[in-house]
Amino acid sequence: MFGYVRPFRPELKCKDFDLYRATYCGLCRCLRRRYGLIAPMFLNFDFTFLALLLWEPEESFAPCRGRCHANPLRRLPMCQDSPALELAADESVILAWWKLRDSVEDEGFWSGMGARGLSGLLGPAYRKAARRRPEFDGTVRVCLEELSVLEKENCPSLDKTADTFARLLQSAAPGEGERGRVLSQLLYHLGRWIYLADARDDLEEDKLAGRYNPVSARYGSEGDDCALGLTMDQSLALIGAALQLGEFGCRRPLLENITYLGLPLVKKAVFDGSWKEIKKQKIWRNDT
Repeated sequence: MFGYVRPFRPELKCKDFDLYRATYCGLCRCLRRRYGLIAPMFLNFDFTFLALLLWEPEESFAPCRGRCHANPLRRLPMCQDSPALELAADESVILAWWKLRDSVEDEGFWSGMGARGLSGLLGPAYRKAARRRPEFDGTVRVCLEELSVLEKENCPSLDKTADTFARLLQSAAPGEGERGRVLSQLLYHLGRWIYLADARDDLEEDKLAGRYNPVSARYGSEGDDCALGLTMDQSLALIGAALQLGEFGCRRPLLENITYLGLPLVKKAVFDGSWKEIKKQKIWRNDT
Protein backbone atom coordinates (compact mmCIF):
# COMPACT_ATOMS: atom_id res chain seq x y z
CA MET A 1 0.00 0.00 0.00
CA PHE A 2 2.39 2.68 1.20
CA GLY A 3 5.63 1.01 2.27
CA TYR A 4 6.95 3.88 4.38
CA VAL A 5 7.37 1.85 7.58
CA ARG A 6 10.60 -0.06 7.19
CA PRO A 7 13.80 -0.70 9.15
CA PHE A 8 17.20 0.85 8.62
CA ARG A 9 19.19 -2.23 7.70
CA PRO A 10 22.78 -1.06 8.42
CA GLU A 11 21.90 -0.72 12.12
CA LEU A 12 20.06 -4.05 12.39
CA LYS A 13 21.72 -6.92 14.21
CA CYS A 14 21.72 -10.17 12.26
CA LYS A 15 19.10 -11.72 14.56
CA ASP A 16 16.79 -8.72 14.12
CA PHE A 17 17.20 -8.76 10.35
CA ASP A 18 16.38 -12.50 10.37
CA LEU A 19 13.30 -11.76 12.48
CA TYR A 20 12.13 -9.05 10.10
CA ARG A 21 12.64 -11.15 6.98
CA ALA A 22 10.93 -14.17 8.56
CA THR A 23 7.96 -12.00 9.58
CA TYR A 24 7.70 -10.50 6.10
CA CYS A 25 7.88 -13.93 4.44
CA GLY A 26 5.54 -15.44 7.02
CA LEU A 27 2.96 -12.75 6.32
CA CYS A 28 3.28 -13.45 2.60
CA ARG A 29 2.69 -17.16 3.17
CA CYS A 30 -0.24 -16.43 5.49
CA LEU A 31 -1.83 -14.23 2.81
CA ARG A 32 -1.41 -16.99 0.23
CA ARG A 33 -2.86 -19.69 2.48
CA ARG A 34 -5.86 -17.64 3.56
CA TYR A 35 -6.64 -15.77 0.34
CA GLY A 36 -4.98 -17.44 -2.65
CA LEU A 37 -2.44 -16.29 -5.20
CA ILE A 38 -3.60 -12.68 -5.68
CA ALA A 39 -3.44 -11.46 -2.08
CA PRO A 40 0.39 -11.65 -1.68
CA MET A 41 0.66 -9.01 -4.42
CA PHE A 42 -0.52 -6.53 -1.78
CA LEU A 43 2.04 -7.50 0.86
CA ASN A 44 3.65 -4.36 2.30
CA PHE A 45 6.14 -3.25 4.92
CA ASP A 46 3.53 -1.35 6.93
CA PHE A 47 1.54 -4.47 7.79
CA THR A 48 4.77 -6.36 8.54
CA PHE A 49 5.30 -3.72 11.23
CA LEU A 50 1.74 -4.28 12.43
CA ALA A 51 2.34 -8.03 12.71
CA LEU A 52 5.45 -7.37 14.82
CA LEU A 53 3.41 -5.14 17.13
CA LEU A 54 0.60 -7.65 17.52
CA TRP A 55 2.67 -10.61 18.66
CA GLU A 56 2.31 -11.43 22.32
CA PRO A 57 5.45 -10.27 24.20
CA GLU A 58 6.19 -13.71 25.61
CA GLU A 59 6.22 -15.41 22.19
CA SER A 60 9.73 -16.33 21.10
CA PHE A 61 11.09 -16.18 17.56
CA ALA A 62 10.86 -19.74 16.23
CA PRO A 63 10.80 -19.70 12.43
CA CYS A 64 10.14 -22.67 10.17
CA ARG A 65 11.21 -23.08 6.55
CA GLY A 66 8.74 -22.69 3.71
CA ARG A 67 8.66 -22.27 -0.05
CA CYS A 68 8.84 -18.71 -1.35
CA HIS A 69 5.67 -17.53 -3.10
CA ALA A 70 7.67 -15.59 -5.69
CA ASN A 71 10.18 -18.40 -6.29
CA PRO A 72 8.89 -21.87 -5.26
CA LEU A 73 12.36 -23.36 -5.77
CA ARG A 74 13.61 -21.46 -2.72
CA ARG A 75 12.96 -22.45 0.87
CA LEU A 76 13.25 -19.54 3.30
CA PRO A 77 12.94 -19.02 7.07
CA MET A 78 9.39 -17.90 7.84
CA CYS A 79 7.40 -17.20 10.96
CA GLN A 80 4.73 -19.82 11.42
CA ASP A 81 1.07 -18.85 11.14
CA SER A 82 -0.12 -17.12 14.29
CA PRO A 83 -3.01 -14.88 15.42
CA ALA A 84 -0.78 -11.83 14.81
CA LEU A 85 0.00 -12.82 11.22
CA GLU A 86 -3.60 -13.80 10.52
CA LEU A 87 -4.93 -10.48 11.79
CA ALA A 88 -2.34 -8.52 9.79
CA ALA A 89 -3.15 -10.58 6.67
CA ASP A 90 -6.91 -10.08 7.00
CA GLU A 91 -6.60 -6.35 7.56
CA SER A 92 -4.11 -5.83 4.76
CA VAL A 93 -6.55 -7.42 2.29
CA ILE A 94 -9.42 -5.24 3.55
CA LEU A 95 -7.41 -2.02 3.36
CA ALA A 96 -5.95 -2.90 -0.05
CA TRP A 97 -9.41 -3.48 -1.52
CA TRP A 98 -10.86 -0.27 -0.13
CA LYS A 99 -7.88 1.76 -1.35
CA LEU A 100 -8.33 0.28 -4.83
CA ARG A 101 -12.00 1.25 -4.79
CA ASP A 102 -11.02 4.72 -3.60
CA SER A 103 -8.59 4.99 -6.53
CA VAL A 104 -11.36 4.02 -8.93
CA GLU A 105 -13.51 6.87 -7.62
CA ASP A 106 -10.66 9.39 -7.71
CA GLU A 107 -9.22 8.60 -11.12
CA GLY A 108 -12.33 8.32 -13.28
CA PHE A 109 -13.28 5.61 -15.78
CA TRP A 110 -10.24 5.31 -18.03
CA SER A 111 -7.50 6.16 -15.52
CA GLY A 112 -9.11 3.89 -12.96
CA MET A 113 -9.25 0.81 -15.19
CA GLY A 114 -6.20 -0.77 -13.55
CA ALA A 115 -7.51 -0.25 -10.02
CA ARG A 116 -10.95 -1.49 -11.10
CA GLY A 117 -9.47 -4.69 -12.49
CA LEU A 118 -7.33 -5.33 -9.42
CA SER A 119 -10.25 -4.71 -7.07
CA GLY A 120 -12.28 -7.23 -9.04
CA LEU A 121 -9.53 -9.85 -8.71
CA LEU A 122 -9.16 -9.12 -5.00
CA GLY A 123 -12.94 -9.05 -4.42
CA PRO A 124 -13.39 -12.68 -3.27
CA ALA A 125 -10.48 -12.34 -0.82
CA TYR A 126 -11.88 -9.03 0.45
CA ARG A 127 -15.33 -10.50 1.12
CA LYS A 128 -13.79 -13.38 3.06
CA ALA A 129 -11.60 -11.01 5.08
CA ALA A 130 -14.54 -8.67 5.76
CA ARG A 131 -16.53 -11.57 7.21
CA ARG A 132 -13.62 -12.37 9.50
CA ARG A 133 -12.97 -8.75 10.58
CA PRO A 134 -16.28 -6.88 10.20
CA GLU A 135 -15.39 -4.16 12.70
CA PHE A 136 -12.18 -3.22 10.90
CA ASP A 137 -13.94 -3.34 7.55
CA GLY A 138 -16.64 -1.00 8.82
CA THR A 139 -14.12 1.44 10.26
CA VAL A 140 -12.12 1.54 7.01
CA ARG A 141 -15.28 2.22 5.00
CA VAL A 142 -16.45 5.02 7.30
CA CYS A 143 -13.02 6.68 7.52
CA LEU A 144 -12.47 6.62 3.77
CA GLU A 145 -15.95 8.04 3.20
CA GLU A 146 -15.15 10.86 5.62
CA LEU A 147 -11.85 11.47 3.85
CA SER A 148 -13.60 11.56 0.48
CA VAL A 149 -15.97 14.25 1.73
CA LEU A 150 -13.09 16.34 3.08
CA GLU A 151 -11.23 16.02 -0.22
CA LYS A 152 -14.25 17.17 -2.22
CA GLU A 153 -14.51 20.18 0.10
CA ASN A 154 -10.80 20.93 -0.53
CA CYS A 155 -10.31 20.87 3.24
CA PRO A 156 -7.32 23.04 4.27
CA SER A 157 -6.88 21.33 7.65
CA LEU A 158 -4.11 18.75 7.90
CA ASP A 159 -5.45 17.56 11.24
CA LYS A 160 -8.94 16.77 9.94
CA THR A 161 -7.74 14.81 6.94
CA ALA A 162 -4.88 13.03 8.72
CA ASP A 163 -7.22 12.10 11.58
CA THR A 164 -9.33 9.94 9.27
CA PHE A 165 -6.43 7.69 8.30
CA ALA A 166 -5.07 7.79 11.85
CA ARG A 167 -8.36 6.42 13.23
CA LEU A 168 -8.44 3.83 10.47
CA LEU A 169 -5.02 2.41 11.41
CA GLN A 170 -5.77 2.78 15.11
CA SER A 171 -8.61 0.26 14.70
CA ALA A 172 -6.19 -2.35 13.32
CA ALA A 173 -5.22 -3.47 16.82
CA PRO A 174 -8.37 -3.95 18.89
CA GLY A 175 -7.75 -4.65 22.54
CA GLU A 176 -8.33 -3.56 26.10
CA GLY A 177 -6.20 -2.77 29.10
CA GLU A 178 -2.73 -1.27 29.11
CA ARG A 179 -1.54 -3.12 26.00
CA GLY A 180 -4.62 -2.01 24.06
CA ARG A 181 -4.06 1.63 25.05
CA VAL A 182 -0.40 1.49 24.03
CA LEU A 183 -1.18 0.00 20.62
CA SER A 184 -4.05 2.43 20.09
CA GLN A 185 -1.83 5.46 20.76
CA LEU A 186 1.04 4.10 18.69
CA LEU A 187 -1.06 3.18 15.66
CA TYR A 188 -3.04 6.41 15.71
CA HIS A 189 0.08 8.53 15.38
CA LEU A 190 1.66 6.10 12.94
CA GLY A 191 -1.43 6.41 10.73
CA ARG A 192 -1.21 10.18 10.94
CA TRP A 193 2.50 10.11 10.07
CA ILE A 194 1.94 7.77 7.09
CA TYR A 195 -0.86 9.96 5.73
CA LEU A 196 1.28 13.10 5.88
CA ALA A 197 4.30 11.35 4.37
CA ASP A 198 2.16 10.08 1.51
CA ALA A 199 0.64 13.51 0.95
CA ARG A 200 4.11 15.10 0.71
CA ASP A 201 5.30 12.30 -1.56
CA ASP A 202 2.36 12.88 -3.93
CA LEU A 203 2.59 16.68 -3.89
CA GLU A 204 4.05 17.17 -7.38
CA GLU A 205 2.03 14.38 -8.96
CA ASP A 206 -1.23 15.71 -7.52
CA LYS A 207 -0.40 19.25 -8.65
CA LEU A 208 0.15 18.09 -12.23
CA ALA A 209 -3.04 16.01 -12.19
CA GLY A 210 -5.11 18.74 -10.55
CA ARG A 211 -6.02 16.48 -7.63
CA TYR A 212 -6.62 17.46 -4.01
CA ASN A 213 -3.57 17.26 -1.77
CA PRO A 214 -3.80 18.20 1.93
CA VAL A 215 -0.28 19.66 1.97
CA SER A 216 -0.96 22.06 -0.91
CA ALA A 217 -4.42 22.87 0.49
CA ARG A 218 -2.77 23.91 3.76
CA TYR A 219 0.51 25.48 2.64
CA GLY A 220 0.11 26.28 -1.04
CA SER A 221 1.23 24.48 -4.17
CA GLU A 222 4.90 24.35 -3.13
CA GLY A 223 4.18 23.07 0.37
CA ASP A 224 6.16 23.97 3.49
CA ASP A 225 8.62 21.24 4.51
CA CYS A 226 9.62 23.03 7.69
CA ALA A 227 6.08 23.24 9.06
CA LEU A 228 5.12 19.79 7.78
CA GLY A 229 8.29 18.30 9.25
CA LEU A 230 7.44 19.69 12.68
CA THR A 231 4.01 18.10 12.80
CA MET A 232 5.35 14.79 11.47
CA ASP A 233 8.12 14.83 14.10
CA GLN A 234 5.50 15.43 16.79
CA SER A 235 3.65 12.28 15.72
CA LEU A 236 6.94 10.41 15.57
CA ALA A 237 7.77 11.44 19.14
CA LEU A 238 4.38 10.16 20.31
CA ILE A 239 4.93 6.86 18.47
CA GLY A 240 8.22 6.49 20.32
CA ALA A 241 6.64 7.38 23.66
CA ALA A 242 3.97 4.72 23.18
CA LEU A 243 6.58 2.17 22.15
CA GLN A 244 8.48 2.72 25.40
CA LEU A 245 5.34 2.08 27.44
CA GLY A 246 4.59 -1.29 25.85
CA GLU A 247 5.98 -4.80 26.24
CA PHE A 248 7.17 -6.31 22.94
CA GLY A 249 9.58 -9.02 24.02
CA CYS A 250 12.29 -10.05 21.56
CA ARG A 251 10.79 -7.80 18.88
CA ARG A 252 11.51 -4.55 20.74
CA PRO A 253 14.98 -3.87 19.20
CA LEU A 254 13.54 -4.27 15.70
CA LEU A 255 10.56 -2.04 16.47
CA GLU A 256 12.90 0.59 17.91
CA ASN A 257 15.08 0.47 14.80
CA ILE A 258 12.05 1.10 12.60
CA THR A 259 10.71 3.89 14.81
CA TYR A 260 13.87 5.79 15.65
CA LEU A 261 15.94 5.22 12.49
CA GLY A 262 13.75 3.96 9.65
CA LEU A 263 10.91 6.46 9.85
CA PRO A 264 13.09 9.60 10.14
CA LEU A 265 15.18 8.50 7.15
CA VAL A 266 12.05 7.80 5.11
CA LYS A 267 10.80 11.30 5.92
CA LYS A 268 14.12 12.79 4.83
CA ALA A 269 14.01 10.84 1.55
CA VAL A 270 10.42 11.91 0.87
CA PHE A 271 11.34 15.55 1.44
CA ASP A 272 14.51 15.52 -0.69
CA GLY A 273 12.97 13.52 -3.54
CA SER A 274 15.12 10.39 -3.25
CA TRP A 275 12.24 8.26 -1.98
CA LYS A 276 11.07 7.34 -5.50
CA GLU A 277 14.17 5.18 -5.93
CA ILE A 278 14.62 4.03 -2.34
CA LYS A 279 11.09 2.65 -2.04
CA LYS A 280 11.88 0.04 -4.71
CA GLN A 281 14.33 -1.65 -2.34
CA LYS A 282 13.25 -4.55 -0.18
CA ILE A 283 14.97 -3.22 2.92
CA TRP A 284 16.41 0.25 3.41
CA ARG A 285 20.15 0.46 2.71
CA ASN A 286 22.51 3.40 3.13
CA ASP A 287 24.63 2.57 0.10
CA THR A 288 22.28 4.07 -2.53
